[in-house]
Amino acid sequence: MKGEVETGLENVVALESSITFIDGEKGILQYRGYDVEKLANLTYDEVSYLLIHGKNPEDEELEAYSRTLKDERRIGSTLIEVLGFCNFNIEAMDALKTITSLMSHCDPDLNTNNPQANTRKGMRMIAKFPTIVTSFSRLKRGMNVIEPDYEMSHGANFLYMLRGSRPTNLEARIIESDFILSADHELNPSTFAARTVTSTLSDLHSAVIGGLCTLKGPLHGGARMAVMNMLDEIDSPKGAQNFVLHKIEKHEKLMGFGHRVYKTYDPRARVYKQLAREIAMEKNDMKWFEIAEKIEGAAYEEYVQNRGKPIYPNVDFYSGVVYKYLDIPPKLATAVFATGRISGWIAHCLEQYSDNRLIRPRAKFV
Repeated sequence: MKGEVETGLENVVALESSITFIDGEKGILQYRGYDVEKLANLTYDEVSYLLIHGKNPEDEELEAYSRTLKDERRIGSTLIEVLGFCNFNIEAMDALKTITSLMSHCDPDLNTNNPQANTRKGMRMIAKFPTIVTSFSRLKRGMNVIEPDYEMSHGANFLYMLRGSRPTNLEARIIESDFILSADHELNPSTFAARTVTSTLSDLHSAVIGGLCTLKGPLHGGARMAVMNMLDEIDSPKGAQNFVLHKIEKHEKLMGFGHRVYKTYDPRARVYKQLAREIAMEKNDMKWFEIAEKIEGAAYEEYVQNRGKPIYPNVDFYSGVVYKYLDIPPKLATAVFATGRISGWIAHCLEQYSDNRLIRPRAKFV
């Protein structure tokens, strides 16, 4: 075998894809050629369709797509009963992967693996993930499960099922943007895991479970929960500077900062920062936003100015702030991330199926 070993496969090009483009030096992220900052102003249904079908939907196509997603929101009494058996001390990701596995047994296209069947399976998972996550959360808190509202948008319905009350227009828009910003990010670990499972010609539910298991890790999607816990630990803007200095002195990771790909500000983080500011102002409570700004300022001074390290906020930092204002429990954070990311996983799995070769790298024996 030729070539040097790149630890963690850093900068290794594993395959070709037409789904997502990233320029880590310039801070660019595009889905199907569109900047994610602009896409964040659309609906999740529009962006989900774009990722999966590779084009913007016509009005009638979007209407049919959205109607199908709304019709598939319900998960049924059997899945809710099993959710009740899940250990309530776990984070929601464990319940989500359990129910996704069970859901495969009930899927009408269970034994079919053609493109049309896989698209239908994918749409069912996109539709049902919000219901699974919110149902688990309510059961965990000793509350009744709330049936989906079949007319609300994807994001508004999620918050409605989580809380039992209709969200404000701003809250609904922000959670839609959150799902969009979370929807895809090229060959991140969970997407690569999902594509690897797909490359064996296993079924789509198995591939998504592979993605869920990978996203759970604190160095991937689990970082969002860690950011929320960090904000609670600091609790005041006055404590932010010392907290950052302590982390750096101890050579500990500052959650929500740094990225394998980006050497500048994560473009998603810019959008999240603006969303965090807006929701803080609507709620007339700037505490969490001010703590975050103090952390960012201290981190910039120590990492960038004093040490010359390009360590900036990543997608998890200000999204954790947004989740605090939306009253999303920390143990739900990674599962909410997955609720947005599912469209990207489906798009990548469908692309893998369409031109498949078994993903099988080699190891250098030492």
